[in-house]
Amino acid sequence: MRLIDTHTHLDFPDFDADRGALLARSRALGVERLVVLGVFRDNWQRLWDLCQAEDGVYAAFGLHPVFLDQHRPEHLDDLRDWLSRLAGDPKLCAVGEFGLDYYVETLDRPRQQRLFEAQLALAAEFELPVLLHVRRAHAATIATLKRFKLPRAGVIHAFAGSYEEAREYLKLGFRLGLGGAPTWPQAQRLRKVVPRLPLDAVVLETDAPDMAPAMHPGVRNSPEHLPDICAALAELWGVSPEELATASSRNADELFGWPG
Repeated sequence: MRLIDTHTHLDFPDFDADRGALLARSRALGVERLVVLGVFRDNWQRLWDLCQAEDGVYAAFGLHPVFLDQHRPEHLDDLRDWLSRLAGDPKLCAVGEFGLDYYVETLDRPRQQRLFEAQLALAAEFELPVLLHVRRAHAATIATLKRFKLPRAGVIHAFAGSYEEAREYLKLGFRLGLGGAPTWPQAQRLRKVVPRLPLDAVVLETDAPDMAPAMHPGVRNSPEHLPDICAALAELWGVSPEELATASSRNADELFGWPG
């Protein structure tokens, strides 16, 4: 079974003690590729060094809304510099993680919106897909994406919206990232939405070290949990884990321009 983890934070210090062993275990379980996402300027170099050192590990760079107070206007210039310098490098696969977060009420929404739009413009300029954080902000995100009409779309990370919102993203060419959240029985609405989605609409992810799935509660999430997440989600669709793995990996390959 071939799997791709389209959203991890493997550069975080949570993995410093056993990162190499974890990657080896993940590969042995069929996780062939992983995308590691930057969230603020000061972790980009660490992230890039990891991607250069490890086969099958790819980089995305972005300014995450939850770290809004850490971002400065010049960090957008820095992001442009990174994207320009690495343009065409096969290890650079996307712009992200960025987006809108209305769950954290203290985050300034106009500032979020400006930062969101600036990064969408960079993704369009460099013709890269986007990996978007959207929390309780689907209406604003969809409205903004309709204005930008990105050439390569991207992924709505940790999708937990309604079926109607899912359809709007799919019309715009986006895939929906699914990980640990719908494996939990209490996620009743999401568990009803997931089987209504076409298999060509989704990619699998872990968001490691966060969002541990129901079968690994209360522990550090890891790319090595992706096969279990795949099996649990396949049950919701009524398909085999192999069928879901094949579809989600094909979707990721198409999105990032990788050979299948």
